[in-house]
Amino acid sequence: MKQQDYHGSITASVTPQAAFEKISRVSQWWAKDFEGKSDEPNDVFTVRFKNGDWYTIKIAKLIPGKKILWDVIDAEQTWHEDRKEWAGTNIVFEISPLKNGSKVTLTHSGLTPEAECYDKCKMGWDYLMQKSLSKFLTEGIGLPA
Repeated sequence: MKQQDYHGSITASVTPQAAFEKISRVSQWWAKDFEGKSDEPNDVFTVRFKNGDWYTIKIAKLIPGKKILWDVIDAEQTWHEDRKEWAGTNIVFEISPLKNGSKVTLTHSGLTPEAECYDKCKMGWDYLMQKSLSKFLTEGIGLPA
């Protein structure tokens, strides 16, 4: 049986280019505690959370208005045994045009139901996509942690 990576998608009444640009503004929809850069290929950034978790990500690929690929190069999750579980995974945002806006699909390759953090991480990504990023795309104000 094939592993099933996390997938989530939203639609918003913004152009694909606007969605692309806003996804790159990580501190405005994912984590307020943001260090580094997230605009160009090979940029590296770290997001940190109050519970002690952090993720360091490298921008692997950017196709303006279409795709963003992040490589998770290091991670620390304090609340379960495999604290580095996200390290070596990839986060892909694919943006496609719709008649009245855009569809944004997130795939977290390597985040599968077999992962120790899957249930909580799925809830986190669902919140970030459905609430924070969606609100940031449509209203200009996200709900970062």
